[in-house]
Amino acid sequence: MLFLKKIVDMDLKLKDRYFIVGGAGSGFGKAITQLLAEEGARVLAVTRTGSKLQEMQKQFPENIQLLEGDITTEEIQEKILDWTKGKKLSGALINAGGPPAGGFFEIGLEDWEKAWRVVVKWKIALTQKLIPLFLKENYGRLVFIESISVKQPVQNLILSNALRPAIVGFAKTLSQEVAEKGITVNVLAPGMHATPALERLFVKKSEIEKISYEEAKLSFERDIPIGKMATADEMASLALWLLSPLSRYVTGQTITHDGGAVKGIFG
Repeated sequence: MLFLKKIVDMDLKLKDRYFIVGGAGSGFGKAITQLLAEEGARVLAVTRTGSKLQEMQKQFPENIQLLEGDITTEEIQEKILDWTKGKKLSGALINAGGPPAGGFFEIGLEDWEKAWRVVVKWKIALTQKLIPLFLKENYGRLVFIESISVKQPVQNLILSNALRPAIVGFAKTLSQEVAEKGITVNVLAPGMHATPALERLFVKKSEIEKISYEEAKLSFERDIPIGKMATADEMASLALWLLSPLSRYVTGQTITHDGGAVKGIFG
């Protein structure tokens, strides 16, 4: 019981530290924003749907500042940099929506080019802007949210399967280059979670197999060894630790949160 109490009472040392959270309007981004605010951190919550965070902001008026817009654009990234002026940035959650579902025969070259911008290009651009801030302080935490597809391809997600691994290679290489500066770089690779992002997969499967939406959802759950999807809150707690000073010795890692779905020995 004493051990359990120590875990519950653990201080993640996040109070009054500054963080940027992308995709904060729903799913993982929203859950992580909530937990950061509860820990006393100061968060710039970037979302295209600010209305979804208004109630949370009212609950934590001193901890959450909204920036409404598309984090993948140069305009919003410059506004993010403006917000960091005069602040010691502690970390950033690099997160946004993924590419559309589809297989090889459904995806054209224009889709591939758009997916490159959505999945890869903007993350590198934003990282290039943030790294100098971390180097100045000899401290920083970067966490990318990608997908289980970086370790095991997901049916009908050829764009994600092909392009998200590029971020893993990017993050691993960067982690080696900045490790001695007190900066960690890690990737979270979620499996099936009950978030809006998964709806496109359920819809696609129901269309292809001519089954109901609910049947399609259940078929995904049957492939999870623990038998049930996780919630965004469950992975958010892991992300919070990676964003904290306590994760000093973990960098260059791609950590799967998938209920045992990845079959590989290094899953």
